[in-house]
Amino acid sequence: MTITGTMRALDETRGAVRMEDVFETDVEDLWHACTTPERLARWIAEVSGDFRQGGTVQLLFTSTWSGPATIEACDAPHHLLLTTAPGTDDEAQVEAWLTPEGARTRLVVEERGLPVEGLHFYGAGWQVHLEDLARSLETDGPVHAGGWSAQEPAPAWHARWTELDRDYRERAVG
Repeated sequence: MTITGTMRALDETRGAVRMEDVFETDVEDLWHACTTPERLARWIAEVSGDFRQGGTVQLLFTSTWSGPATIEACDAPHHLLLTTAPGTDDEAQVEAWLTPEGARTRLVVEERGLPVEGLHFYGAGWQVHLEDLARSLETDGPVHAGGWSAQEPAPAWHARWTELDRDYRERAVG
């Protein structure tokens, strides 16, 4: 596992984080890990709602972020685009691309529309999410047995995020 993470400014106030890694599974399995509620709950978020293009889902991430997201694009098993907190000042887009590489799959995740001054928080967060995804794929099960809530992050997620946030604070925003 070699996660490549970058942060960049889109304008004076908003930016993006981008994470990329290759996972030891085929594209169909990774797609299901990234799009089905049961599999998402193993590593990143509890999800409920209308799971079709144009539908709205409700998310509760291991980080405690919760809110609605609209499914803007869904081209299984290669591309997913969500708008989180649609119509608010916190609106952002999360986009994922999955590309087969033999028996493995490359996943690129980009979140855009984030506050520039907080990109390090999101960079560290997305890296932990992808690390959790890798562990979930390896064990074929959940990685946060203790759970999480809108008030309390998953303890292991939070510990790793705290560790990585220092590194991301020191990185330059492109």
